[in-house]
Amino acid sequence: MNGHVVPVKTYLAVFVALICFTLLTTAAAFVDMGRMNTVVALAIAVTKMLLVILFFMHVKYSPGLTRIVVLAGFFWLAILVALSLADELTRWWSPAAQPWGFLLPFLTGWR
Repeated sequence: MNGHVVPVKTYLAVFVALICFTLLTTAAAFVDMGRMNTVVALAIAVTKMLLVILFFMHVKYSPGLTRIVVLAGFFWLAILVALSLADELTRWWSPAAQPWGFLLPFLTGWR
């Protein structure tokens, strides 16, 4: 088998980095950063995801077709997120619950 051999040092370095990012995620959960909480948590999660994909899934050392397939998956994910956000952000949400009074004529038989 002629595959790329990754040194154990690299795996240990990535593992230590993942542990550090996990500790950073836990520490960030206890700090109130206002609106930036979600941004910081997502940035840390994306960094951990990239480390896992590049090193543990060997995408860094894979041929071009594998990289294209991985990028196509992320492109499809971006499309789904964009469509979901387009739906969510264009809806009008009432700040308070509305009464059921509009159903009263139908329930009482009034026409």
